Amino acid sequence: MKKLLVCLFCLVPFVANADITYRVQKTWKGEGADAAREAYASKHRFYAGGMYDFSMWQDYTSDSNITADGRDTSGFDVMLGIRLFDTFRIEADYFGAKAKWSTFSINTNTAFLNMIVDARIDSIYRMFYKQKLVPYVGAGIGATWLSGQDITVDSDTVASFAALAGLGIEFGERFTLDIGYRYVYMLKPGIDGFRDMAPNANQVRIGARINF
Repeated sequence: MKKLLVCLFCLVPFVANADITYRVQKTWKGEGADAAREAYASKHRFYAGGMYDFSMWQDYTSDSNITADGRDTSGFDVMLGIRLFDTFRIEADYFGAKAKWSTFSINTNTAFLNMIVDARIDSIYRMFYKQKLVPYVGAGIGATWLSGQDITVDSDTVASFAALAGLGIEFGERFTLDIGYRYVYMLKPGIDGFRDMAPNANQVRIGARINF
């Protein structure tokens, strides 16, 4: 026992003069309100997707009281988005469709920048952490390239606007089924035969988003 005490006593000067190195490792990202606002967005900041659009074009009446009945057409969207927060995202959206009436039609290609608010409450109220249904509303602004058919071969570019709403159904964190509605309004194009007409449509949409 005496020898053990002597050995321990001899080690005291070395321990006193030794440099002690330690490391603190951060194991949790974000705190408080910021973490709650980005609980999902920080893991899946970007997404890409596609939509099928069923467009119901509204009737057109010219200044000379000539009426053309709007027809139903189909089109497709592709989109790429970024989530700034769990409840807010910005989306670049491109879609093409043929707008048809009883006597004429035009081809439309539109690029939108959409601002969308998601009703994702699981980041705020933890009791809803397993939320699967995420309603959303949004608005978009962009440009449409139109080319006339039947009456003349001409083209023009006009400003376009959109209002949209829908429901995201989440299957895990990577895949979202998207069912929605969009109203599209295009300014009057400078195309012969269409100068008095502002094309607009109600669209029913269905598609999917991949979150990454």
